[in-house]
Amino acid sequence: MTDQYLEVEAKFLLNDRVGYERRLRSIGASLVQPRTHEMNYRFDLPDRSLSKESRVLRLRQDQNTVITYKDAALPNQPVSMRREIELKVYDFDDAKSLLEALGYQVYVIYEKYRTIYTLNDLEITIDELPYGVFTEIEGGDARRIEHTAASLSLLWSHRILSSYLVLFEHLRQKKDLKAPNLTFADFKGLSITSEDLGIKAADTSAYL
Repeated sequence: MTDQYLEVEAKFLLNDRVGYERRLRSIGASLVQPRTHEMNYRFDLPDRSLSKESRVLRLRQDQNTVITYKDAALPNQPVSMRREIELKVYDFDDAKSLLEALGYQVYVIYEKYRTIYTLNDLEITIDELPYGVFTEIEGGDARRIEHTAASLSLLWSHRILSSYLVLFEHLRQKKDLKAPNLTFADFKGLSITSEDLGIKAADTSAYL
């Protein structure tokens, strides 16, 4: 597996998005993508074999349209490490039709708002999902990600290696949710806590 296709990242739940973004700017991070809406369609075969093997096939629409494939994450790593291959395409509907013609089916849709900063060669995102606000630090290696998290006053012990959809499935079971998709419309009126998600916020007041 070459570094070109290796995704290395950790995510953290945030209590204070405004304060966190202020710290990002204070350490020299540059805004490269203002808050942008994303729609994500996850595909699988009818037998859900991709999901069972923790592999990902996704079609994303934001400022661009991108097909992404991810292998299962490598085991026993301090951060999430997995092969990721992305292909930019020009038409969302055509890409969706192609995947469906190959036998894949959409099994869940999720949306978020994403803001992107860069710090040297690291990409740092702020993701607003229907159940909370998160940051992802991606690039380099585990040591650099840990160092950057510390400089942003994030508790390393509270890092999250699970995907947003794994957290969604945990939440559905915990709260007995009937919502089929992770969308803002489906979550309207719901109150979700970090305990419901089985995680802890990393920017805790005791640490700041």
